[in-house]
Amino acid sequence: MDDRNDDAKSKSWVRLDLEDSLDEELELEIDDFRLDGLLERVTRFESTTSLDRQIYFHHLLRLQAELVKLQDWVIRTGYKLVVIFEGRDAAGKGGVIKRISQRLDPRVCRVVALPAPSDREQSQWYFQRYVSHLPAGGEIVLFDRSWYNRAGVERVMEFATDDQVEEFFNDVPEFERMLARSGIKLVKYWFSITDQEQQYRFLMRIHDPMKQWKLSPIDLQSRILWEEYTKVKEEMFARTNIPEAPWYIIESNDKKRARLNCIDHLLTLVPYTEVDHDEVELPERVSNPDYERATLPANLYVPAKY
Repeated sequence: MDDRNDDAKSKSWVRLDLEDSLDEELELEIDDFRLDGLLERVTRFESTTSLDRQIYFHHLLRLQAELVKLQDWVIRTGYKLVVIFEGRDAAGKGGVIKRISQRLDPRVCRVVALPAPSDREQSQWYFQRYVSHLPAGGEIVLFDRSWYNRAGVERVMEFATDDQVEEFFNDVPEFERMLARSGIKLVKYWFSITDQEQQYRFLMRIHDPMKQWKLSPIDLQSRILWEEYTKVKEEMFARTNIPEAPWYIIESNDKKRARLNCIDHLLTLVPYTEVDHDEVELPERVSNPDYERATLPANLYVPAKY
């Protein structure tokens, strides 16, 4: 600990601490090119980005700083924000959600990714299991898929009847208007990718042991039913694009650009302002000269292998 009081070493420690805070994003980026060599033997198609990595990081960190300002304002004003992320499998929803929530307080910004409904939930009002996750004042909720499952996967895979789908389309506009009247800001994003890009991303998952868990039998079936998903998506837009909660489409073949465009757009939809904070001062540590730190048994410590 005394080393940190040394000026030269203190600067080095601070620099290392700052770099460590950025390493998480770098680790996420490694996934984008880790398997390029393997995939070259599987397909000639390459998923590319025209955005320089340095430019991407510059804008991402700037936008994430704005998200922190938005969070402070949400807390201060009691604002209630819900953001829905929808799109085809492997469209990049999860990557955007990670970048939005990455530097925010998880007690303020919650990510909701619900599993398939239980037998009990299937007997409830359709929207009931989503309502329990809606925000209170001063909270942000990010839905990684949402009640629009009924308009998409449930419809195509015939998990819902035609009558249930029609009832959903009749109910959802009024449900979302109710949310708006209650003071909830609802933002709906659809992430759009091409057939070829989805094929490439599925191949990445198939040949990556660390990503195979992302592929379910339903995901694979969605490749076969691409055109069916297109048809139901178009009807969903036509019947649920309301003034109180319009749809916004994010072109997401280029993951980096999609992340930046989505975050930048989201920031324009919330009338946040920078919140003034009292200056924080680190208090002096209370030191008791009679206190002696106890020597703890060695078996309590995790082995230092690295």
